[in-house]
Amino acid sequence: MIADEAAFRFVAGRPSVDFTGTLGKRRREEPVERIPEAAALGRWFVESGLTDEPVVVPATALRQAYPLREALYRLMRAPMRGERPTRADLELVNHWAARTPPAVALTADLTVRLVEPTVQQLFALLARDGVDLLGGPYAERLRECSSETCTLLYLDTSRAGSRRWCSMELCGSRDKMSRYRRRAAAT
Repeated sequence: MIADEAAFRFVAGRPSVDFTGTLGKRRREEPVERIPEAAALGRWFVESGLTDEPVVVPATALRQAYPLREALYRLMRAPMRGERPTRADLELVNHWAARTPPAVALTADLTVRLVEPTVQQLFALLARDGVDLLGGPYAERLRECSSETCTLLYLDTSRAGSRRWCSMELCGSRDKMSRYRRRAAAT
């Protein structure tokens, strides 16, 4: 079963990294935009687990989401490529990270929930997660999927640090099947 290309993928291990995956197939002529409209961004916030309450997303917020997503993506990929981050990307992510995140509350079952988060507060949360990741000990565990057709980033939490694919169920299986077919065709 092949998943819908436009479906949200939560395989990265961190919200900020999953957020970069809302633009898929980046190396293709026509990348797959998974948040093409404001309502989709609202769904992403809920499906990602950032909030369990629907968030009203104005169209202007979508125009803010794309630059934040792309700045996070470039900052996460820069070390993988031996590059230094750009000042513009650092400034944009730091701008959002400096904003006030959503308030939290403890519920009767002792779980934490966000209190009526706004889109801008959720952007602040994503930026802070990216800052925490990139400035912390797990930054060197950021990887890009080894599949030739996938550009998703993920946090490699495997013990050996040798994970190759964003998801074994999707890209890993496809890669193994492709290699099997090539070997079978060669014999």
